[in-house]
Amino acid sequence: MRTATELKWVTSARNLSGYCLALTFNDGSERIFDCEPLINQYPIFASLRDKAVFDHFDLDGWTITWLDGSIDIAPEYLYENSVAA
Repeated sequence: MRTATELKWVTSARNLSGYCLALTFNDGSERIFDCEPLINQYPIFASLRDKAVFDHFDLDGWTITWLDGSIDIAPEYLYENSVAA
């Protein structure tokens, strides 16, 4: 089990080219996450192929969400599968 000091959450996000997002986490780290592999592999993310949908995300206090929270990606997954900016 992770302690509160180990938990990661997204504090800010912005669109980059394609399906990439620049993310800042609560520990101050800045990382780049490419959503395209998820969009192409998992049906739940298929609606994000529409760039207008993809580009309109929200932050819910923990992570990024789309379509009023019906689609999200765990912040730990975003952190562990992104690269340093």
